[in-house]
Amino acid sequence: MKKRRALLGLLGAWALLTTSIGSWSAEPDRAAPRDVAGLASGEAASAERETPRARAADATGPPGPDAAAPLAPDVGPTDPEVSQILARLSARHTALPGRERLALAHTIVREARAQGLEPDLVIAVIEVESAGYHLAVSRVGAMGLMQLLPSTAREVAGKIGVDWHGDDTLFDPRVNVKLGTAYLRELADRYGDVTIALAAYNWGPGRIDRRLRRGASVPSRYIEQVMSAYDRGQPLASRRS
Repeated sequence: MKKRRALLGLLGAWALLTTSIGSWSAEPDRAAPRDVAGLASGEAASAERETPRARAADATGPPGPDAAAPLAPDVGPTDPEVSQILARLSARHTALPGRERLALAHTIVREARAQGLEPDLVIAVIEVESAGYHLAVSRVGAMGLMQLLPSTAREVAGKIGVDWHGDDTLFDPRVNVKLGTAYLRELADRYGDVTIALAAYNWGPGRIDRRLRRGASVPSRYIEQVMSAYDRGQPLASRRS
């Protein structure tokens, strides 16, 4: 009887362990493809919508996230991916002090893993969209690190239970990343391909849907920009040929 109780205790501990790591280890095959082969090129995304060019927001805008916020529970303080993302953030004009950049690096890794995306893909989108400036605003009104339109971000916030306090919510870099990664995951599920999801992220899903319905090519310029930024963060041995 004692042996049986001990065995049940071990099984219970294993169940708790697998549950605690499941949130970031599940479905690794859904991470971003590293090849854009099969996507037609030749028509630049700029034909209808250029990549947003960020302009400085009002310097009196809302402050960044609380630097004393706890680190994500599923991302350790010595996580190598956090160090890699932090190095890429530090090379950019984020307008964030060091402690907040570290908190942001943890958020990027945590939210990417939660959505089944590679952190390097998320930081690549950030670099292309806003060059890492968390107060960036595009000429069409997209805001923050991942350049989300307020209407889109408000809808995503409602779906995933994030408090929305008006458009300036998008200037909170960690909220922006949470909403941006959730939106990219939503598009990846919609199209079944992260590369097409990237085109929809840039052009808008309505335009991509119309193009797909009439058999037109998927614009590749933005995809190539993001994948080029993605490759810059990869070791030479693992880069796409």
